[in-house]
Amino acid sequence: MPEVGILIVDDDVANQRALKNILDSEGWRVRIVHGEPHALAELASGSWNLAIVNMALTDTRGPLFSILKELSQADTPAQTDGESPHRAFRALFLVPAGVARQVQPTLEREGLPYSLKPYHLNDFLEKVSELLVEAGAIAEPIRSIAGFGAQKRRRRDLRFSRDARRGTMFASREDYQMTEEEMVEFERQEEEERKKRAKAIKDRENL
Repeated sequence: MPEVGILIVDDDVANQRALKNILDSEGWRVRIVHGEPHALAELASGSWNLAIVNMALTDTRGPLFSILKELSQADTPAQTDGESPHRAFRALFLVPAGVARQVQPTLEREGLPYSLKPYHLNDFLEKVSELLVEAGAIAEPIRSIAGFGAQKRRRRDLRFSRDARRGTMFASREDYQMTEEEMVEFERQEEEERKKRAKAIKDRENL
């Protein structure tokens, strides 16, 4: 199956880091852009399966929202006999409390998936994986953090949620709280995993 590509459109540093840490851990290709012009350029490349967009950066009458809606609602024709059409691109809209009243009715009317912030890590991962399945990017959805591999379980055991304490990303949930010492260990493990992936890629290129 081709590499999974996820585009994040967000200018909140804490949110960016939390999202990237979670999605990088799956080995997915993740890129962050900070505003509409860069997002539009990336979408034009056609190289992304999913866009995660902070609705505080756009509005429902802007060009970015219009293009995301069009791409999300477009069916890709079946490639083989008997195969159903599917949607090769999906978008997940992140809705902060400050803009919920303005954008939530439109998202619901258009049938576009969204998550109100703050939200639980488990719920977020499930929604992302379900959208990737719809886009044909992965075979099966992730149903829980416990379903992840050993490295993900280790992060679960560290109870990921530094950013929840900042009140901007994940809803407070005791299972996801993290001490400063645990956060240092978490980041050390993340760096080790990043180096291993980079080495594996380099080794493959030298074969």
